[in-house]
Amino acid sequence: MKLDGIGIFVNDMAKMIRFYRDVLGFDIQDDENTNNVYLIKDGTLFMLYERKNFEKMTNRKYEYINGLNGHYEIALYVDTFEEVDETYKKVIALGTTSVLEPTTEPWGQRTCYIADPEGNLIEIGSFNKPFER
Repeated sequence: MKLDGIGIFVNDMAKMIRFYRDVLGFDIQDDENTNNVYLIKDGTLFMLYERKNFEKMTNRKYEYINGLNGHYEIALYVDTFEEVDETYKKVIALGTTSVLEPTTEPWGQRTCYIADPEGNLIEIGSFNKPFER
């Protein structure tokens, strides 16, 4: 098996599309009135699924956490510590919820956390060098 992508189940598709497109710069071509959004971000498939349509498709009702969601995070990388700080300031100025201000961790990573409009955690971090896999 190979990992194909990551999906988030959302309540307000239009609001989430605007956040990921306009605040974080994801390339989203879909209309805000769609039920599912598929995009590639740096080689990774990323999807937004409307909760009510997923429940209809699977014929099941699911429970969802309200508020900040500590079940997972989406990690975004920038090349320098300065970019962590600059990106954090930029997204906060656009109205994003702050979870953790930029901090340099004991293991050498500069990181910060924000939340998308539905409370999913997003980390913006760097080891002060270009991204390597």
